Amino acid sequence: MTLLDGKATSNTIKDELTVAVAARKEAGKKIPHLAAVLVGNDGASMTYVNSKVKACERVGYKSTLITLDASTSEEQLLSEIASLNANSDIDGFIVQLPLPKHIDEQKILLAIDPAKDVDGFHPMNVGKMALNLPTFLPATPYGILELLKRYQVETSGQHVVVIGRSHIVGEPMSILLAQKRAQGNATVTLTHSRTKNLKAITLQADIIVAALGIPEFLTGDMVKQGVTIIDVGITRVEDDSKKRGYRLAGDVDFASVSPKASFITPVPGGVGPMTIAMLLKNTLQACENRD
Repeated sequence: MTLLDGKATSNTIKDELTVAVAARKEAGKKIPHLAAVLVGNDGASMTYVNSKVKACERVGYKSTLITLDASTSEEQLLSEIASLNANSDIDGFIVQLPLPKHIDEQKILLAIDPAKDVDGFHPMNVGKMALNLPTFLPATPYGILELLKRYQVETSGQHVVVIGRSHIVGEPMSILLAQKRAQGNATVTLTHSRTKNLKAITLQADIIVAALGIPEFLTGDMVKQGVTIIDVGITRVEDDSKKRGYRLAGDVDFASVSPKASFITPVPGGVGPMTIAMLLKNTLQACENRD
């Protein structure tokens, strides 16, 4: 069993980006600038955004963090996005999800300039992705593709089962892995909460991408020997034995699944760090697109 170490791989990518930024600096070119907008004080979102800011500092990017109160109106947020779209110094920006309930997420995502949409969520970029045209890939699926590539996990002709159909991970993952690309050419089954006989389907899978947000949902009896497991989930589970009062659990029951797996991502330290690394990669791409 090989651990797909997202932490180590993301550090390698950050080292590569540091070199690329230094080369741009030496050539007198613009330094990539990533901005993040955080509305409210959701704990997980704050941790994630702070990780992005630290990652920018590490590779030599400029970064801007815009924090807005939870009571910020939709109009105020749209105004903030308009000014980021117009700011020529900012190459890419993200609006951290989820947003407060009174704000229409779709309206916000539509307002972002597709050329600065380094999260890859704008319908124009999603459409280009579906057509296999050059665009920003959503950071989490992009990170998974990169992990598969760097660990030389064969996808061509393999049966991939994706559990979960979110716009952020499940759906784009199923499209990308089915495409004619190096980390693709797979036969993909997209499953979700209404799928019948899920266990019968997962037992046929060569690769499983679990992205449904239910801790330890996928168990050892649901997978075959030699399977590759990509665990996208991360949930805080109450645990009195831990100092913090909780532990982090993925969508996969690691203890029962890992003995059967040929490759598996840990939680934490698997897909999460890769998401941030690929967001930085998209930002460099955005900067290069404007050269």
